[in-house]
Amino acid sequence: MAAASKLQGAPRLTTGRSTTEAYSLGALVLVIATATIIAALGFEYIGGYLPCPLCLQQRYAYYAGIPATFLALVLVSSGHRRVGGLIFFAVCLAFLANTGLGVYQSGAEWGWWPGPQACGTVQAIGGTSGGLLDKLDATKVVKCDEAAWRLAFLSFAGWNAVVSLLLAMVSLKAAFAAVPQE
Repeated sequence: MAAASKLQGAPRLTTGRSTTEAYSLGALVLVIATATIIAALGFEYIGGYLPCPLCLQQRYAYYAGIPATFLALVLVSSGHRRVGGLIFFAVCLAFLANTGLGVYQSGAEWGWWPGPQACGTVQAIGGTSGGLLDKLDATKVVKCDEAAWRLAFLSFAGWNAVVSLLLAMVSLKAAFAAVPQE
């Protein structure tokens, strides 16, 4: 009888429909976010597309959102749905802010508004001082207001805005699904 009373005070682990939905949606966010940042790193290190400073800032949401989403999944699956839901909501806000950065950079690339004044990355100049002028001629400056690549009229920043908006919406839905309905 004493063992039964101890169990009554323990958190109740449920795998109801909303917990399963929150977990599934969170897992979808985790997979898409991870695939997106791997693709960005692949374009950089394999494809040779150097990111500008604004591009690098757009990665922060992924660097924070991926581990946070994983933590939210652990919490939701272990019965701590409210805390997991709050973390999903924070992930939503991060990707929503990232959507704004992507739209801002895309608009600057299309010339709809000016981009940041001091936004450019210079490819590292290595080696010795011999042939410095030749190296300077071969140096590539990556600007925030020039699209390096486009697919279906969208640049990297444009696609990031689309993916970030999708991730924000799915994270928000996961947050609402995670909160227990009482």
